[in-house]
Formats: sequence, C-alpha cells, structure tokens
Amino acid sequence: MCRIYGHFNSAVPPAHLDMVADRQRHGGPDAHGRAAGAEWSVGANRLAIMDLAGGRQPYQLAGGAVQVAFNGEIYNHRELRESLRHRGYHFADHCDGSILPALYDVYGDDFPDHLDGMYAVAVLDLRGKPRLVLATDHVGMKPLFYSWHPGQGELFFASEIPALLAFEAVPRTLWTPGLDAYLATKTPFGEQTMFAGIRTLPPSTTAVCDHNGLCLIHRTSPTTEVDPTETVVRDRLRDEVHRLLAADVPVATITSGGLDSSLVTVLAAEVAADLHTFNIAYTGSWPDDERHFAREVAAHAGVTYHQVEIDPATFPDLLPEVVRHLGQPNADPITLSSHALFARIHDAGFKVALTGDGADEVFGGYGRMRAATEAAAAGQPWQSSYVDELAVLPTDMRRKLYTADYAVELDSDEPALPAAATTVLDRGKGTVLDRITEFELAHRLPAYHLRRVDHMSMASSVEARLPYCQREIVALGRRLPDRLRIEGGKVKRALNAAAAGSLPPSVLARKKQPFTLPIAAMFAPGWPLWDYAHDLLAPDRLRRAGQVDPQAVQALFDVQAVGPDARASLALWALLVHEVWREQFIDNPEGT
Repeated sequence: MCRIYGHFNSAVPPAHLDMVADRQRHGGPDAHGRAAGAEWSVGANRLAIMDLAGGRQPYQLAGGAVQVAFNGEIYNHRELRESLRHRGYHFADHCDGSILPALYDVYGDDFPDHLDGMYAVAVLDLRGKPRLVLATDHVGMKPLFYSWHPGQGELFFASEIPALLAFEAVPRTLWTPGLDAYLATKTPFGEQTMFAGIRTLPPSTTAVCDHNGLCLIHRTSPTTEVDPTETVVRDRLRDEVHRLLAADVPVATITSGGLDSSLVTVLAAEVAADLHTFNIAYTGSWPDDERHFAREVAAHAGVTYHQVEIDPATFPDLLPEVVRHLGQPNADPITLSSHALFARIHDAGFKVALTGDGADEVFGGYGRMRAATEAAAAGQPWQSSYVDELAVLPTDMRRKLYTADYAVELDSDEPALPAAATTVLDRGKGTVLDRITEFELAHRLPAYHLRRVDHMSMASSVEARLPYCQREIVALGRRLPDRLRIEGGKVKRALNAAAAGSLPPSVLARKKQPFTLPIAAMFAPGWPLWDYAHDLLAPDRLRRAGQVDPQAVQALFDVQAVGPDARASLALWALLVHEVWREQFIDNPEGT
C-alpha cells in the first residue's frame, strides 16, 4: 500500500517533486522511492504491509527502462509470480507489487486484466518512444487523480489532490458547476473534480499517454458463471475475508454493529488468532447509537473489542484536517468519524483494517433502491425521486440557495450529474434494480464511499481492505436475481440469508440504519459545531464567494434552531464543509 505520483513530457524540478511526495507521506511513511528523468518521473511513498524488508519502489525491469509505481494490494500475486517464474522472470523479494513489471512485459496494456485486488498503477516504459500507462482497479478502491494539458502534451498524476496541486503547472481553477454537483450528490460524481483542471481516473480504466496524446481505455468488469445462492454467497465471502487477512503486519476489523461489518468480523474470527475489532461512538447520548450491537458481535465472535469514543466538542478542530485530506468536499458526516476511527486503529498498533463498505451497493441494501423498484413495478416514475435521495437538497431547493449570478452560470454549464450516470438510470440494461446497481457501483460507490475510506484510512497510515468490493463478490452480486436482493419490502435478502446462524439474532433482526454522525441532533444552538458554522457561513464570507445567498443560509439556521431537521442540518453541514474546503484550497492555498 502506497501513495504514488509522477509526471510525463514536462520538466519538473526535484524540489517540486519532493513537495508532491511530502504532501502524501502520511499514506506511505515507511519508505520513499523515485525515478526521474529530464521530462518524466514516477515515485511512491510506501506503507509496508507485505515483505517489510522488500518492496522497494519504483519496481524496475530491463535495466530501468520500465519503471512501475504501485498503490494497493494484489491478492493473487503468489499465483502470478509462479506463472511468471515459469516464463523465466526472477524476483528480488516477495512483495505483491514486484510482479508488476514482468506482468506488463508479458501482457502489455492488458496487464490489469490479470490482477485481483485493489490498485492504482503507473508504468513508465522508456523502451523505444516513451509512454506512461496508468491503471485503476475494477471499482476504484484506490483513487488516482491527474491533470492533462493537451496543448503541451503534459500529464501529472498523484494519489491525492493536495499532492497533485504541488505541481506548479496544475491550476487551482474552480469548476463552475462544482458547488451544485456537490450539493446534488454530496461529492462530484464521474471524472470531474471540484477543480476544472483535475480529473480522477475512473474505475477499471487504463490511460495511455505517449507522443500521440492521452487515451483512456475502459476495461470490461469481470464476470462469473456461478449460479448465485445464499450458500454460494456465504462461501465466497468467507473465502475473500480469509484471503484478505494475509499481511506481515497486524490486521483488525471495523464493526459498526450492522449486518455487513459484523459478518466480516465473524468470518475473520474463524481463522484469525487474537483478532481485534473497533467501533466508533460519540460522547454523550445520541440517536441511533450502535455500540451495544457491535459489542454483542465481538462477544459472539470471541474477539477483542475496542470502543472508540470522540467528543462532539472537538469537531470544529477535526473538520479542517479531514477536509484537507479529502482534497475536495464530501458531505457525508461519517468522514469525520472515519478519520477519528482510523487514527485510533493506528494508535493501537494496526496497519490493516477490514471494513464492510460496498455491501449495500452489491447486494441491494438501500431503502431508495427498494422504493424505486416498488414505484417502477407500480408503473410510477422513480428516477427523479431516486436521484433526489442522493442529494443534500433536491434541485428546486438547491436553486433557492444560489445567488442570481451563480444560477446564470449554471444555466450555461454542465449538469450536476454526469450524462453517463443519468444514461445508466434512464436507458441502462436489465431490470430497474440492475440499472440502479450499475449506477451505484460505477458512479456513487467510487466517488462518495471509496475515496472517503481510502483518504481517511491512509491519513493515519492504515490500509482499509474491503471484502465486499472484491471482484469475485461484485461479480457474484451482479448475477443475483432481483428476488435475492430486494423482495417483499426487504433489502439485501441473499446477504441476510448468508449470515443466518453466524450473527447474534438481535443483529440479524434489527432495522437497517446508516453508519453516520447524528448531525441533526448535534447541530443545535449552544454546541460548538453550531457556533463554528455560524462563523464560517457568515454573510460577508458568502457574499465574497458569490455563489450562495446569505439570506437563504440564515433561513436554514432558523429552521434548525427550532428543532432537529434532517434537511436543514445536512445542508448546513454540507455548506460548512464546502466553506472549509474553499478557505483551504482557494482563499488561502499555502500548504495545500
């Protein structure tokens, strides 16, 4: 697991490359390596997980003519290494990434088709005419951001936006629809970021940069021919959880108290000696506290339980650090909780943690999915209400927030939701649930969930592993018929059936609730978060930015002051996060 960076066809001073590396060193504090020429570089900050004494990057082949920087974990590296040895290749260590140069040498740009894991890879090939190849995993567990300048043919890339911005040639220009896109889906979907000149490489994509320009190749996601049943789901998930425990450092799990993470913990406990699990909660008494469920799961599995508790009074101090690591706004309040949780996991001596992220997208676990399928079955429209469920505020309410000038700018620019995403919902293949699943996996999961998990874990030098996002599990979930996902008002039916007998009855029977921060209750007069938001969303600050109407924001405060309001509190939280981001990256960008 690492942080990677580099550039192609551009001259960058070594001191600037040092700045790029320094800005993401938290994600790879154990070692740093770089190869650089007059117009190129590839570098990595290493978080040592496998073969602690090896793993020196960039990995090389042909006397340094092929250089590879790698972020992630390759779970089938032993099988690949054995196959490559039979072809005559030799390896200096047993680190998973060391097989990549030989794999590229054999298969060329198709090398990602043979990888099972989570990854972002950069291959610099100097044999003949120089070329740079970038590749991402099948669901985007490991993000990669880039800035392409077609006029000069220059390409810059990094694992995190703050690091990418350390390249002087990468502009900080705002993407005009960014605020609207953020409020429409809680973080921008698709390839575009909040910066006009920065994009993210989509999941399952290979980018090739050479003298002809930049070409993005979208690879086909893996499929399975196995007929999915509850037994198959349980057996495959067990295999993946057991496989993801492999590491040369201590491995823990995260247990929220819900079905998904609890099942991961119970399955891991089958083979992991002295397993530890962590749960997050908040000082005081708050709605939807799940710690008693998590503690019950830990006792049932016979693992060591760690209760992480954070004080809401510290949130104003934590939020700027969280936003800085994210690099762009994410309105999910759990970003703050996740940051605190992974920090405690690191402090307890763990460098790897298994999580339950991705299960809802794969197995049909969201209430909005159920509502959409039921509406479609009744012959009623469902797309608009489904998209509104993703938003901080629906379209008509967002428009009331904006200044007249910003509203005019939006009318002449790109839509908040990428066309590719709406096309999947409107005219995608398969049933309504198939289309929704494709949308969730291809657009919402990588942008909203996986970048949060990656950035918040790596901020504390912890590698998050996600069994439900493994390619075999995703492929299996895609093959499930609708009745094994959602039927009779119940969601995630196959996964619930697979967990039967493995979890305490109280956890299996409990009503689904999101793992989140109860901001509706915490955003109240007299609490530090309330005063902090008032300061950062002050009318003079909003007027200077020119996008949000101060009176509209005051109306949200007025609603929330009367009593907890889910819409108003989430809108205030989202606007607060956006203002913190703007202050750090636009108004006062030194250090970011």
